[in-house]
Amino acid sequence: MDKNKSDTGQPGPLQVFEDHVSQGEFRIQQCKDCGSHVFYPRYLCNHCGSSELKWVEVSGRGIVYSTSVVRRKPERGGDYNIALIDLEEGPRMMSRVMDVDPDQVTIGMAVSAHIGLIDDKPAVVFYNKEQGDKEW
Repeated sequence: MDKNKSDTGQPGPLQVFEDHVSQGEFRIQQCKDCGSHVFYPRYLCNHCGSSELKWVEVSGRGIVYSTSVVRRKPERGGDYNIALIDLEEGPRMMSRVMDVDPDQVTIGMAVSAHIGLIDDKPAVVFYNKEQGDKEW
């Protein structure tokens, strides 16, 4: 299926997620039947198979599950990390930890979500600091 539209002509789940992010909101899906949080955006709950998914705001707190450094020449933007983050609500997502040198991102590091830019597009990124008031 096209990420932008369902077969009913409505925006698809990935497009809805991206729209929330571009509006400064970090939301993921939660199943109305089993209560599980779901990420990557989808049409069916990957826990129970229900199609009853709603969009909810999340805490933004997470823990680095794994991390890797992508090496680039300085003139091409320099090194950056790619991390898998376990969200407090349960799902795991891929993102970047932005305020720490890529080599200093560690497994088990506590991070908090913020809306930032990756390749000039709004994205959920993480920082190694307390969040305080929600910044999305």
